[in-house]
Amino acid sequence: MPFGAFTKSADGKPGVFHPERFPYQRFGFALAIGLVGALVFLHFRLPLAWMLGPMTACTIASLLGARIEAPAIVVPVMTIIVGVMLGSGFSPGLIGQLQNWLLPLAGLVISLILGGLACVLYLRLIVGLSLPDAFFAGMPGGLVEMVVMGEQYGANGRTVALIHSCRILLVVLMLPFFIQIVSGVTLSIPQVGGASIFTTPWHSYAFLIGTGLIGVLVGQALKLRAKFLLGPMVVSAVVHLSGLSDFKPPVELLNLAQLVLGTAIGCRFSGMPRREVLRLLGYSVGFTILLLLITVSAAITVSHVGSFDFLPLLLAYAPGGLTEMSLISLALQAEVAFVATHHIFRVLFVTVGAAFVFSRVRRNTNVT
Repeated sequence: MPFGAFTKSADGKPGVFHPERFPYQRFGFALAIGLVGALVFLHFRLPLAWMLGPMTACTIASLLGARIEAPAIVVPVMTIIVGVMLGSGFSPGLIGQLQNWLLPLAGLVISLILGGLACVLYLRLIVGLSLPDAFFAGMPGGLVEMVVMGEQYGANGRTVALIHSCRILLVVLMLPFFIQIVSGVTLSIPQVGGASIFTTPWHSYAFLIGTGLIGVLVGQALKLRAKFLLGPMVVSAVVHLSGLSDFKPPVELLNLAQLVLGTAIGCRFSGMPRREVLRLLGYSVGFTILLLLITVSAAITVSHVGSFDFLPLLLAYAPGGLTEMSLISLALQAEVAFVATHHIFRVLFVTVGAAFVFSRVRRNTNVT
């Protein structure tokens, strides 16, 4: 990282780590709260302690008015680690299985159409949001993509962003508990990642750093929407598919990534009016339950029609964030490549289809 990142950038503005742009005290306070949340979850053996604990603690702290903040720069860095870890789930024997994924991908498309329709109708007819707000807030796609696209079509970006943040928060919170109850699988102490940071060989660190940095460059070159996740994942997948290496990031690094990402999700609500957040959170409960019901139904149906296990299908169809759902699949060691591939397809399908569908919906109705 150039020294200018800490002082002044090339255009004379403060660098990304300059105190004027990097809230050291607020971020440190947020990490402390997140760590307490992780320790509480670990103590009570609750699911995904290193992600859900910080996320829960920082969400509560945000609603209580705590002055916490997660600077934008830290999320991509931690996401790179997760991307490399996801790529390690692609084994040489995976290529022969791709043709067998057509059925679950078809099931995903149907569940996305049904889920999107149900959520838009719920937000429009029951909650009473405007058509643009209801449409882009109800689409089970990427948060950033739906906010940007929604604003182009007249939606309130703040409303869309808050509702999507609430959806991700609720799905990530609810799904691990549901899985633990239904399947009996314990998620409290996930055995993911490689060896300890103290026993990992030096060449694994070389692969970790190399695939991460090259992956970001590949993501930029390919103009991937989630370049910090998908770029490193693609490069790491190539390394593992080719048999060049079977390295995995140290478990402590993966726990740190979960801690920072969970803290960042909780900090999204910091500084926002508590009443507005609680109101939209209440609205989000209804359509999140709708989405989860459709997800569970689709996973059950496809598991009965095909020869697929219910749990990987549930994670592949779940309407949470790509990073968060992939982390849950890592914790379960539940066909990471299968889950990640379906979530990438979900984001692309919704992003491409949303603008096409909305332009025709608006053309055929006078409702706004």
